[in-house]
Amino acid sequence: MTVAIAPTQTYTSFSEVFPIKTLQLKLMCFRLTPEIDKKDGNRLSYHFSRKLPETVVIWYKPYFWILAASHKDLPSKEELQDALKSIQNEVEDFKERLFGFQSVRQPQPTPFIYSMLAIQVLNKTKFNSPIVLSDNGVIVKREPDFWSEIIELQGEFQPALSLTVCSSIVFRDNLADFYEKHPQRQNSEQLLIGLKVQEIERGSNATIVGIIGTIEEHRDELLAKATGSTSKQALRDAPKDQPVVAVQFGKDTKQFHYAMAALRPSITSATADQFEVEYGKLLKATKILHQDRTSLLASYKKIATDALSTYGIQLERSINSIQHPNLFWKPEFPIEETPLLFGNNFITKRSDVLNGLKKGGVYRRHPDFKDKSKVIHIAALKLCDLKVDPFLKLLKQRMELYGFKSEVITKQPLSLDNLTKTEARAEVEKKVNELIEIPHDIIVTFLPQSDRLDDDTNEGSFYHQIYSLLLRRQLASQMIYEDTLNKPGNYQYILNQVIPGILAKLGNLPFVLAENLKDADYFIGLDVSRISKKKQAGTRNACASIRLYGKQGEFVRYQLEDDLIDGEEIPPKLLERLLPAAELANKTVLIYRDGSFVGNEADYLVDRAKAIGAKFILVECKKSGIPRLYNLKQKAVIAPSQGLGLRLSSREAILVTTKVPDKVGLARPIRLTIHEKGHQISIESVLETTLKLTLLHHGALKEPRLPMPLYGSDRMAYLRLQGIRPSQMEGDRQFWL
Repeated sequence: MTVAIAPTQTYTSFSEVFPIKTLQLKLMCFRLTPEIDKKDGNRLSYHFSRKLPETVVIWYKPYFWILAASHKDLPSKEELQDALKSIQNEVEDFKERLFGFQSVRQPQPTPFIYSMLAIQVLNKTKFNSPIVLSDNGVIVKREPDFWSEIIELQGEFQPALSLTVCSSIVFRDNLADFYEKHPQRQNSEQLLIGLKVQEIERGSNATIVGIIGTIEEHRDELLAKATGSTSKQALRDAPKDQPVVAVQFGKDTKQFHYAMAALRPSITSATADQFEVEYGKLLKATKILHQDRTSLLASYKKIATDALSTYGIQLERSINSIQHPNLFWKPEFPIEETPLLFGNNFITKRSDVLNGLKKGGVYRRHPDFKDKSKVIHIAALKLCDLKVDPFLKLLKQRMELYGFKSEVITKQPLSLDNLTKTEARAEVEKKVNELIEIPHDIIVTFLPQSDRLDDDTNEGSFYHQIYSLLLRRQLASQMIYEDTLNKPGNYQYILNQVIPGILAKLGNLPFVLAENLKDADYFIGLDVSRISKKKQAGTRNACASIRLYGKQGEFVRYQLEDDLIDGEEIPPKLLERLLPAAELANKTVLIYRDGSFVGNEADYLVDRAKAIGAKFILVECKKSGIPRLYNLKQKAVIAPSQGLGLRLSSREAILVTTKVPDKVGLARPIRLTIHEKGHQISIESVLETTLKLTLLHHGALKEPRLPMPLYGSDRMAYLRLQGIRPSQMEGDRQFWL
């Protein structure tokens, strides 16, 4: 393929990836016997780092690596044994276990080990975190974030780290203060269980899943384990009836017990009302202007450089297109000029979609609408006080412009005033069932603005209630919120987004790529979504779906699987059903995995490919922990060009897939990794393919962050976990748009 390298433009491209060099390190290595697993290794290394001043410790199977500050001696075996004994006295899980020390005489640290040690140094470093907004005890502050990276330079892997600036929305006080002042504290279970919290010392997010007793019952035990986040004095002062809570971190089902002084409430869109703050206002304050980002990053880098140098580590300039021009990539032509194919073989560029639909019509009409005289029957259900006739008139005109006749044959207003939520839902259900009895092709529902916040309530939103009722009957739906139509001047813009989506939901294909994608015959997205059980530990998972796309990025079909699964790994029997030999035998298939291939998934997929004579290219697509890319023009930061990529190695790269207005900040790239076990192609090919697969969103004019085979998988799984799914597990209508 043709690879276009970036730095011929008038700007320089930069990344937030900083290579590190190691000088004369005071480094040692040991292992514990019997061998421990990753979870215990990480926990023990965290406690070792706390116990050993001016020393950091990491665990990477099977060794512990210790790095001491340049002016300090490495700990002796006796000091390590004393530290371990102290940890065992404090941490119950390790209390009864017997460990033996084994020194490693000639350790061979890898770039990853160096990088992890550097991150541990930064974890112990104090950075400034300026507060940019304070409202009713809730603050928005800027913080540094960092993680390890490995980058291939001149053919060799080098240790590096990512350093970036992020905004945090946090409660200023701890959970104990919040609880003691709360008017509903008498009903502690209702107030606390299910509440999202953050561990103050390490910043880890968790959910309260239970109350194990009171301070009076556990005070001595908590005092013995008190760490920096829970001062002994705070525990002594705590009221004896204050609850001690059990929390669960992320995917880990293990419960940990905490005094509330060690936690603080998390502020989210769902919980902001509890703290009497406007979440939109907080969210606005999280946006970081380019100039602020630049100065903060420079400040954090200075602090990081000084901290690392104490340990003999040198932080270098960030990866940039001046020093490393061959690492930066961009498409051969601006991505918005990519040619798309519409009906009647009309071709125009991506930035001209609306004209393409107007002049060519849709690329492919669904068999139900092959006959152009067929009229699309529309029902309008109105649950808010809004005049919708002008909008419906324009909707009909726009459908006509794209070659589809339509008629609003039913209009149903429904007043929900003076009804309880239960009564209102019953009325909505009744009205929808009445509409279902009438032959309609699509039901357009106008929702009150208040419904936006009802998804997480026990009753749920009207949006999902109606969506579910219609989906089960294989009826297409389009939801429009009241505030969207408040300004008639916006109608044309709204129609630009809505009409292609309606046509796609009816099974039509508005447009595809004009040229074939290289390297594969089919493109597939795989995902598992997870949802927490309310009021108790554990999670439910669902195998989301697959969606199959062809060589021109044309949507072929979706397939859902009905089985709920317990873990992240998709079982072989499901993968077999999702990847049928009848369709994929002897084909080359690029499979995107949302996140990492888990457990034995990659091994099974390779075996499956071999068994059916296919080639599977396995690509992991990650959305978090991605360093940002940006351009520099006349010493000022500007947004990265859409399609800018950074090659980290021959199998891994970062890609900017979206455009973000300057006032919002910098685009968040995605990370693409070709799994070593699958069929291999160049990382540049994966970048080009992925970028082009972001151009085929039929429900919006703006490109999504993810390629279309993955876009919406989490929404499909979320709906599935809410019990919302079509009656047919396989289909050709894009109902999720």
